[in-house]
Amino acid sequence: MKKILLIPALLAGSLALATPYNYEITPVVGYNFAEGNLGFKDNGYLLYGAELQYNNPDWVISPELSALYTDSNAHNGEYELPTEGSTDILRVALNGVYTYENDSFIQPFAKAGLGMEQMDNKQQGNVDSLFLDAGVGAKFPIMEHVALKLEALYMLKENDKRWDNNVAGLFGINFAFGAPEVKAAPVVAAPVVAPAPKPVVVPTPVKVDGDADKDGVKDSMDKCPNTPAGVQVDANGCTIVANLHINFDNNSYKIDKASDTNVEKFATFMKAAKSYKAEIIGHTDSVGSEAANMKLSQNRANAVKTSLVAKGVAADRVTTTGMGESKPVADNMNKEGRAENRRIEAVLSK
Repeated sequence: MKKILLIPALLAGSLALATPYNYEITPVVGYNFAEGNLGFKDNGYLLYGAELQYNNPDWVISPELSALYTDSNAHNGEYELPTEGSTDILRVALNGVYTYENDSFIQPFAKAGLGMEQMDNKQQGNVDSLFLDAGVGAKFPIMEHVALKLEALYMLKENDKRWDNNVAGLFGINFAFGAPEVKAAPVVAAPVVAPAPKPVVVPTPVKVDGDADKDGVKDSMDKCPNTPAGVQVDANGCTIVANLHINFDNNSYKIDKASDTNVEKFATFMKAAKSYKAEIIGHTDSVGSEAANMKLSQNRANAVKTSLVAKGVAADRVTTTGMGESKPVADNMNKEGRAENRRIEAVLSK
């Protein structure tokens, strides 16, 4: 029974985890394991501090500012040699955090960066200096905006012409806030989405009184009054757009085997309906920079054209356009929406 009752909590946690927030703040406590030559009693000490992270949905790496402090008087940090004494240690670091996307309850991450360590009572050759750090960890959501955070952190510092190592285990409560604005999806009037394109029979446009864009639909009925000449339209006067349902590996424009079947079907249609031309339009989600996504979408559209030509469609009947992340049809703030936005569309014309 207890296991069954845990299911709603896990689902709620997963929903909380899937929602991105601009800021995360995590108060942390932990223990630092130090090398023996640093002179700390028991070769370690307790520490505590906080981590502040900024998330931007367009950035792969999130910047994090952290501060860790130990009061050796209260936390067993006395030196054994050469003289008895105590020291307070403050470390401030700027890290880049990469969070691994998955459908699991656990949200793993990795980080690396540069920091400054300051000590108020220097012994055993310790000095104030820069240090490098790298770490891994995971967050476990317990409710909306709140998660448990576990982290292991390695720190490398140069002390008096030698390199010393510290390893810290940290535990904290992560608070997320400031949900980012979602890019509004453009309004698409009555699109026609087909899992596998089939020959589209469109009556030959005829002259109709009050048909400004000459697409065969009266202006009074035309919901898309400025369609380009020759583009095939539906009963509402809007461009017929077919989603070819082509999938690509992450940051790749290689067509997978499953998607090649859809390209084959579209090529068969184009070879049968020789009066049609097709514009292949590539789209991406919002992950990464706009410039990189624009280039990626163009490369994906070009890859589809190359495949169509290889399957017997004349090259002069196919053009390509890359739209990057500018025309989303779903929410880029979740995995499912981003998958919908990574698409290839075909617009037919005569």
